Order: sequence, then structure tokens, then C-alpha cells
Amino acid sequence: MRFENTGLEKMKADLNRLDEVMSEHGLIRAEQWDYERVNYDRKFELKEGVFYLRVQGYAVEGDVGAHRAVIQLMIPLLGKHYYPHGVEYGEGENFPASLVKKCEQILADVKADIEKFATV
Repeated sequence: MRFENTGLEKMKADLNRLDEVMSEHGLIRAEQWDYERVNYDRKFELKEGVFYLRVQGYAVEGDVGAHRAVIQLMIPLLGKHYYPHGVEYGEGENFPASLVKKCEQILADVKADIEKFATV
């Protein structure tokens, strides 16, 4: 599921500040990066299954590995994990309404924090 029109997809932000803000909201980069891209994930374990909120981005300046980059954020995603195959983000997935609402609130809070230092 794609969270369209959150405004995050229009933002560019410093990687180190982005790491801090995302972590404050439970979105962890961990090993989800290469030298040009980043993924921030938050895991939700519900009775309906395991779900991941993902915010992706790519470097428009600098190098992620060197911790000196400006990241262009992309449209956030919500996916469901299927063992052993992985996470499915398709539109055909069924997501609990309470989870979707919680994710929308998290994304709104993240956006509000990033707006303080991001560029458009």
C-alpha cells in the first residue's frame, strides 16, 4: 500500500538529521542502505500478521556510507510479511484499518519534524 500525498515525497533532508528523526518515530535504517539509497522500517506485529511501514529515499548529493548525504524521500509504503518469501506491498493486500490510521499518524508526525530542516 502506498501512502500518496503525505508530502514526504517532496522533501530532501540531511541523512544524519533524518536518521535521528526516523529513529524517534520507530523507523530504523539499520542495514537497509547502500551508497545511494536508504530504507527506514518500522515493524508491527498484530494478530493479523507482521507488517512493515517503510520510508525510502535516495541520495541526491553525497554518499550514504560516508554519512554525508542529502536524501530525497519517496512515497511511504505499508507491506505485509509472508514467511519465507518476504514483504508484499501490493494493492491487493488487506491491511487493518487501525494500522493504516496509526501509520498515517506516524507519517504526519515524521513530516512535521522533518519540515523543520528539510528542503523541497
